[in-house]
Amino acid sequence: MTKAAGKTGAGPTVTVAIEQHFPPGQRVLDDDLASGMLPGSMRAIVRMTKPASIRDWFVRSLEKPAPGIWGGIMVRKRYIDEKLAEAIGQVDAIVNLGAGLDTRLYRLPELADTPAWEVDQPENIEAKRRALSRLFPAAPANPTLVAIDFDREELGSSLVAAGYSADARTFFILEAVTQYLTAEGIEATFGFLSRAVPGSRLAFTYGLQSFLDGSDTFGQDELRRKYVDKEKLWLWGLDPDEVAAFLGRYGWHVLEHPTYEELALRYVEPTGRDLASTPIERMVYAGKL
Repeated sequence: MTKAAGKTGAGPTVTVAIEQHFPPGQRVLDDDLASGMLPGSMRAIVRMTKPASIRDWFVRSLEKPAPGIWGGIMVRKRYIDEKLAEAIGQVDAIVNLGAGLDTRLYRLPELADTPAWEVDQPENIEAKRRALSRLFPAAPANPTLVAIDFDREELGSSLVAAGYSADARTFFILEAVTQYLTAEGIEATFGFLSRAVPGSRLAFTYGLQSFLDGSDTFGQDELRRKYVDKEKLWLWGLDPDEVAAFLGRYGWHVLEHPTYEELALRYVEPTGRDLASTPIERMVYAGKL
């Protein structure tokens, strides 16, 4: 994972914070901590978008070059939140890999008694420590924050050093992470996941290989030029037909593999909002054999 990729973590949290300006019945995701996770300059942007006209303009400005990006962020978070809540009592630990400024381990009360670890690049972990010190008078003891470079440091030993037990049935989260990893980083990460004990769970997103290699840009040529060709941030993807075989090599099996269109029907349609669903990313929920 490149250092530049580490700087992308705040973007989704900005969108989630602005989402809170919609009336409760129109929100795809409720998150009263998102704004507080952001640095001051980004909190100012969030405040500026409170008027409905500016809020709606901001959503349109992001959607124009990348239709579905707004709704995609919201629905993937809703889905992971729900699967995680369903698994409580069936897992012993939670590990959020590439956690960025995500808030779910702090805002979902049902997770409070489950030991948890959040793993990310050092600069993101430090940003999160600062944010947590603003949000909470006393820094929460759970989750434990772990700084690591996914491409260069061994994930398992870093987690164990931070108090994680490899014998724990664990719910692993890889949200918007895999596309930033090199092939070596993917092998190291899923090699670690292959050692998870039976009963563990994994929720992860991936970019479509056809989008990354340019064989099908789904009409999002500008987005591909920016992140694949110019900035070279998105490095790895999968063909949906190969997901089961890919996971099988590491001892996991697919439980659910929804498209974002299916997730939009579940989470966006009830709000009455007209949000596109992104075709370039998919969600996977898997179990350890």
